[in-house]
Amino acid sequence: GDILDDYLRTDGVWILTRNKQSYKTNNEKECAEKCETETNFSCRAFLFTRKKLQCLTLAENTKMSLMFASTDAVLYEKRIYLLECKRGIGKDYRGTEAKTWRGIPCQKWAEKIPHKPNYTPQKHPNAGLEENYCRNPDGDENGPWCYTTDPATRYDYCNIPECEDQTTHTGEVECMQCNGEDYHGEVSRTESGLQCQRWDAQEPHMHGFTLKHYPEKDLKMNYCRNPDGELRPWCFTTSLTKRWEYCKIPRCTTHPPVSDPGSQCLSGKGEDYRGRIAITESGNACQHWNTQFPHKHGWNPDRYPCKGLEENYCRNPDGEKRPWCYTINRSVRWEYCTIPPCDGREQEIAGMNNVPIQVPLTEECYRGKGQSYRGTTSITASGKKCQAWNSMFPHRHEKTPDKFPDADLRDNYCRNPDGDNSPWCFTTDPNTLWEYCSLKRCDDHTQE
Repeated sequence: GDILDDYLRTDGVWILTRNKQSYKTNNEKECAEKCETETNFSCRAFLFTRKKLQCLTLAENTKMSLMFASTDAVLYEKRIYLLECKRGIGKDYRGTEAKTWRGIPCQKWAEKIPHKPNYTPQKHPNAGLEENYCRNPDGDENGPWCYTTDPATRYDYCNIPECEDQTTHTGEVECMQCNGEDYHGEVSRTESGLQCQRWDAQEPHMHGFTLKHYPEKDLKMNYCRNPDGELRPWCFTTSLTKRWEYCKIPRCTTHPPVSDPGSQCLSGKGEDYRGRIAITESGNACQHWNTQFPHKHGWNPDRYPCKGLEENYCRNPDGEKRPWCYTINRSVRWEYCTIPPCDGREQEIAGMNNVPIQVPLTEECYRGKGQSYRGTTSITASGKKCQAWNSMFPHRHEKTPDKFPDADLRDNYCRNPDGDNSPWCFTTDPNTLWEYCSLKRCDDHTQE
């Protein structure tokens, strides 16, 4: 497998840590190799910057250090150091539990008081004997343990939960097809071992993913699901410091059932459109989905295997109003495509049937702070595409239609639900949370 498979990747973040080493590398894989061979400390993570090609190996990860935004950086954390559950007897457990099952704090492995240890970091450098974390350096069948700070108890075992093995009650291994949008399994822990929050609960994290608003998404119990077209199933966690996380569900080795070849015309939003139109409504040629030039993007066919992202054909992988594509025009990032409607009638007639094909533009200016704006602009001032209000991808947020029922948070139209200076939206650029929209203030003389 790929060396990076052992790491959890987070784009656009930086963490503060004193214990680090700097290297010059050409790519993330070379930086991962530096982390694997680091001798100055136990390398838990590394940072890589694309512009400077700088590689920083780190002794700490996000569980131990502060994290903040940094556009050009990519953080890779070793999965084993994020796991708070044990596999088997937990010989490779590297979590941060530091008390026994009775609640007694552990003694540091490097200290000799109150107990003189047989297992020390010097004698067992590869056993992860750091701080006073529970470990299993001797392969004890009862799992991770530690020397205790109670003089009367030399050592005791720790209460580390078992990692979910992803098998159903019938004994079958759970797996997912495509990006797991149709996954209905019972895995309820994240890839780092955190317990999932129930979908019908709003604590510790408030959210808009309720059964009422997503009745067809099977949001049962606290099972991992993919209601919003993410890369794979995820859940909100019961940890106060981690809002959400992906779940580790393997891809099925069998191919998904062969569906129909897809529609060659536009029905609904065109999510099943598989025709070969590759030009936008203004005449720009489409960029190939598997290239990053002239526009960088995240819709890679390998990551989204069932979205029909072939060649440079117009598609609708994200539930937009209709099929679109990135263009080969440097100054136009993306545009909608004109796809003939399936009933063969004019688009205006189709519009009468509530098919959102070509919504006529209402007045594209705003008054005051724009809280009454109800137009259909969905582009920011810098030309970025708006994220749909009911979507949590690429940005999770609290500005959902159910929380602001009077703000008309439809599709991905620019709005001002919170009394900001003018209409705005979250963007589909993972590195830009939100921006004001490309809208002008109405001329005072414009007729109401």
